[in-house]
Amino acid sequence: MNSMYFTEEHELFRQSLKEFLKKEVVPHIEKWEKSGDIDRFIWKKFGEMGYFGIAYPEEYGGMDLDLFYTVILLEELQKINSGGFAAAIWAHVYLAMTHLNKEGDHRIKEAYLAPSISGDKIGCLAITEPFGGSDVAGMRTTAVKDGDQYVINGSKTFITNGVYSDYLVVAAKTSPELGNKGISIFVIDRDTPGVSATKLDKLGWRASDTGEIAFDNVRIPAENLMGDENQGFGYIMQHFALERLIMGINAHARAEFAIDYVIQYMSEREAFGKTINKFQALRHSVAEMASEMEMCKEFNYSIAKRLDQGQYVVKEASMSKLLSTKMADKVAYDCLQLLGGYGYMEEYPLARLFRDSRLGPIGGGTSEILKEIIAKMIIDKKEYKPTT
Repeated sequence: MNSMYFTEEHELFRQSLKEFLKKEVVPHIEKWEKSGDIDRFIWKKFGEMGYFGIAYPEEYGGMDLDLFYTVILLEELQKINSGGFAAAIWAHVYLAMTHLNKEGDHRIKEAYLAPSISGDKIGCLAITEPFGGSDVAGMRTTAVKDGDQYVINGSKTFITNGVYSDYLVVAAKTSPELGNKGISIFVIDRDTPGVSATKLDKLGWRASDTGEIAFDNVRIPAENLMGDENQGFGYIMQHFALERLIMGINAHARAEFAIDYVIQYMSEREAFGKTINKFQALRHSVAEMASEMEMCKEFNYSIAKRLDQGQYVVKEASMSKLLSTKMADKVAYDCLQLLGGYGYMEEYPLARLFRDSRLGPIGGGTSEILKEIIAKMIIDKKEYKPTT
């Protein structure tokens, strides 16, 4: 136990979560990986256990616990080796629900946040567009005020939980002439007329439903606007720090899983009359991977501590995602190599981990975009400040 960050209560939570995942989730993973959708019963079980509410207010059914409970949830989800299942869970809890909690009024929180915490409703965050990618400011989806309603038109893509979720947290331009200063955030019910979704076929994250979503003259109540009109870009940027740190934590956790697995494999696999963990070249490869993983993990813990204290860590979170996802991809590649031919077989876990890990440097802001954001901060001295 790392007592700098984790208490005995944290470790008890980790052990309980491990047992829950082993009993309730792991037996179904192969089915969900093949079908591409996750049975609804598991969402309700997560809700009943309180896992969706660990970071949210008690008023709406949450527990309002510190960020290291979230770190534990993220780490253990990675270690059941289904990036798709893990993504579906954390996209609901920390993408969609973060906006509900931060920008939603009391009515929205009662209608959407509370049932999200209990596992009765599933959410998704719809920002990325087919023509925009990482260019959030270039989005084309519009929301036009018409009396006491907004009319939404446009499309979104690469949306985790984009097909089977019950509601969507959607970014749209309310004042297109203002560019990124004219974006607003809305919550939209899935069954609203004009909302449609198409499931996308992916390289990895096979258990999650990633969708392309279309909005065709979708009418929603004006009260479904979250926060202030035209302030959406600031809200999105503010929450990117958490999303990027989450992906950094995911990366060090799956790398740790891969390293632990390959160490066990090497202790059992024999070649030339001895187990392969006795060969210096292979031992040194593991030593290097473990060192890089531990460096990222320690950095991520320190940033989680600062974020939990209320500091604005957009630079550090961007660095976390950039370096941790790069490290995890290299670890997945090298660990698969250490299994030889077996690493290429689907019955061994590293084939799936290798595919799932590749999304790390792409989702939530590509590595190329992150490098430019970091460069602006350290070279151009640009300051990003939280939305007040």
